[in-house]
Amino acid sequence: MEPGQVNKALITLVVAVATIGGFMFGYDSGVINGTQKGLEAAFDLGRLGIGINVGAILVGSSIGAFAAGRLSDLIGRRNTMMIAAALFVISALLAGAAASSAIFIFARIIGGFGVGAASVTSPVYISEVTPANIRGRMSSIQQVMIISGLTGAFVANFALARYAGGSTAILWAGYEAWRWMFWLQVVPAAIYFVALFFIPESPRYLVVKGRDDEAQSVLTRLFGAAEAKRKVSEIRDSLSADHHRPTLSDLVDKNTKKIRPILWIGIGLAVFQQLVGINVVFYYGATLWEAVGFTEDYALQTNILSGVLSIGACLLAIALIDKIGRKPLLLIGSAGMAVTLAVVAWAFSTAVSDAGGAVSLPGHSGVIALVAANLYVIFFNVSWGPVMWVMLGEMFPTQIRGSALAVAGFAQWIANAVISVSFPSLVVSPGLSLTYVGYAMAAAVSFFFVKTMVQETRGRELEAMEG
Repeated sequence: MEPGQVNKALITLVVAVATIGGFMFGYDSGVINGTQKGLEAAFDLGRLGIGINVGAILVGSSIGAFAAGRLSDLIGRRNTMMIAAALFVISALLAGAAASSAIFIFARIIGGFGVGAASVTSPVYISEVTPANIRGRMSSIQQVMIISGLTGAFVANFALARYAGGSTAILWAGYEAWRWMFWLQVVPAAIYFVALFFIPESPRYLVVKGRDDEAQSVLTRLFGAAEAKRKVSEIRDSLSADHHRPTLSDLVDKNTKKIRPILWIGIGLAVFQQLVGINVVFYYGATLWEAVGFTEDYALQTNILSGVLSIGACLLAIALIDKIGRKPLLLIGSAGMAVTLAVVAWAFSTAVSDAGGAVSLPGHSGVIALVAANLYVIFFNVSWGPVMWVMLGEMFPTQIRGSALAVAGFAQWIANAVISVSFPSLVVSPGLSLTYVGYAMAAAVSFFFVKTMVQETRGRELEAMEG
């Protein structure tokens, strides 16, 4: 490699491996979509029970996100991702074999630890090993992989259910198809674990730990010798004069004795990403469409369509994020989601029941709901889906990056849990229409939050971030 030349092949490899964590994040989150009939039948669950079993992963995810931010400061980004990969394997095996709801919940909490860890560690790792001019595009690949994981789970669930004759039908070795939906995720989890051995540790983590020679070696492989020396110096200079091991206390401004404003902005981004209700689509897509008259088979196919459109939207985000910036994409997404969610709410308000209690959307309402829901998914994945994670990975100063991500990630998963666990009950009262009105209002508020509070980070070096 010529001096000063970026090693694109190595950066591509590093990003590809790190974003397998995003794929597992998506797969482990999405596999539950399509298994709910099996869970209900196996464990005799009501609506609240379904909500708890589906939401169990979110309890683990909130804890995993909080712990991983700090853990990645202590043992490194790569080692934290390895722990996440191992947790994915353990969770998949236990969830598929669960003989009771309690065991299943325990298994999903373990998987949640992995999801939470991957959700905060992969973005910060990618942001720390890529050049500023392409950092947005590289970091956005994480969301593509999250959606690819979700879509992969939807496709696998559809294929297994179709082959078996239903999610509750026996598939192989005397076990139901829904159990194999969980066991199948062992394959990508194992690939993720092995692949992590082939990528280097984050150079910024190495500098924080005083391992400057190792950091310079990694940076030399990535950017060339001259650039590596300059970057090590920049990273060292960006650390506070009284540099110490990063702690949660760093999140409090030493002068004002108040929590740093940049952390509140990060928390706001993380929470609003969930309050717009996106994971209702990803976790309950099959149940949602069945609730308005779709068959199980067609509902699972609709999930796949949403996943494919999401991937396309993420690819568009990758093309735009380093050209027009993060903030404009967030504003476009907020406005688009507010409108499309309002349309979905109207369509659901027209639902009618026949004499047998079967629910359907009359006239063109079903088509309108389907189109509006998928436009909503597109607006989310061209904006808040990838951009929120990109910004959390780059907006915080080096000294507080791990700790701030821990707190913001924890807030994101708590909001996710509130939205996801509450949804089955909200379908009954106040109903789908008013529930979606609430999501539309959150999208509208997020527009003004971004407009007034969020600062653009496009093209800025990580060492230049303040807060």
